[in-house]
Amino acid sequence: MKHKKQWGAALAGGLAGAANGLFGAGGGMLLVPGLQKLAKVEEERLFPTSVAVILPICLVSLTVYGLRGGLPWAAAWPYLVGSALGGGAAGLWGRKIPTGLLHRVLGALILWGGIRSFL
Repeated sequence: MKHKKQWGAALAGGLAGAANGLFGAGGGMLLVPGLQKLAKVEEERLFPTSVAVILPICLVSLTVYGLRGGLPWAAAWPYLVGSALGGGAAGLWGRKIPTGLLHRVLGALILWGGIRSFL
């Protein structure tokens, strides 16, 4: 049974890496259910654990894009600074926001992004 969970975790990680590499986002949407069902991570620890897994995935994607010359640093830099500040603020104050509200906000953002991509 333990090997089955490890294969499931590896599959979820692989899908998260592929989503991140192809779309620049979405890996967490695949990791959170896997962490919840396979690793039995407590709900309040799901998002921080997902971020801890996503960071190396993002670094790998960043390296590949950078080595292939597809990384416009000048355009990315202001977003990098803003996202670092936003991520820090969320890390400090995110636990004060009810988990159910976070789920609804994330769902709305996913829907909005999906509709924009579709149209």
